[in-house]
Amino acid sequence: MPTAVRSHAKINLGLGIGAPRPDGFHALATVYQTLEMHDVVTVSARRAPQTTIRITSNDRRVPSDNRNTAWKMAERGLQLLCAHAAVDIHIEKGLPVQGGLGAGSANAVAAQVGLETELAAELGLSPRRFPSSRLEIAAQVGSDVPLFLIGGTVLGLDRGQEVYPLPDLDPTWCVVATPSIGVSTPQAFRDWDDLCIRERLTQEASDDKLKELSRAYASAFAGAVPQERQAGSSGVPPNGGDLAGLQESALVRTGITSWIANDFERVVFPQHPSLAEIKRLLAADDTPEAALHASLSGSGSALFGLYLTREMAEAACARLQAARIASTLTRTLPRPLYWGQMLQPSGC
Repeated sequence: MPTAVRSHAKINLGLGIGAPRPDGFHALATVYQTLEMHDVVTVSARRAPQTTIRITSNDRRVPSDNRNTAWKMAERGLQLLCAHAAVDIHIEKGLPVQGGLGAGSANAVAAQVGLETELAAELGLSPRRFPSSRLEIAAQVGSDVPLFLIGGTVLGLDRGQEVYPLPDLDPTWCVVATPSIGVSTPQAFRDWDDLCIRERLTQEASDDKLKELSRAYASAFAGAVPQERQAGSSGVPPNGGDLAGLQESALVRTGITSWIANDFERVVFPQHPSLAEIKRLLAADDTPEAALHASLSGSGSALFGLYLTREMAEAACARLQAARIASTLTRTLPRPLYWGQMLQPSGC
């Protein structure tokens, strides 16, 4: 029987970018956070003399060939196992394509999880044969693919592919705005490179900046988690209730929200002023409905706001609706729930 896997989105709670490196990449220091909103990736695998991979989707923009990250992940996983199979992968899109939410990268990990489940059930392979180098495979497929092999709150370094689990924040109401405007990630990096030249940001200064930022992220997020959560409490409110009190302690008391930021905003907002306006609507500063934190995610064009209560989040959705901006109400997803929900029926 085919295996359905939830493929969750991510946001970047903070993102620091370095100067361009000689290899053409940029060093990063970021905090990833997985969300409840998701695609559904359904995988089936059958014995075959040669490996074949077929990808379908309800969204025509999803590549159906070896450009697809799910294809790449499945192909490399089978190569490491020295196994052959006829693999069918269907990607039911609920997440925006190219919106800065990591949808394609999440699809890759979901495809791998589904494939391993299928191989264990249909081909009789022991889980002990599954590659222990999943993170290495994921890093080859894409810089933000490895984070989805961890889930929850994750520190990302180097190109973003070097990942470390951080202490999870409790589930927090989140509004994700998905404007129709498109942001080119390569162009955003080119604009960042021009900014580095204007500000004379050297490679050495850039490295020092990111090292300091990564230490600050690790320290702040470790201190943001109450003692009862560190002891293992799930922190999940009954019936999806509000998180007043506990959540304020987690996100506000250490001052994280006063300094965590996304460097891409410095070059993306001047090119796309409407995105800065959407952030303003999400933030609602100096009002009773103010966000705990609002930011661009990745290079955009998706933006998000985090809120103390569902009512505050719904008010943000109403502001966006009045401005004719599409949005989704969701919550942040801690690591235990991320893995616990992944293979469950996709009805939520």
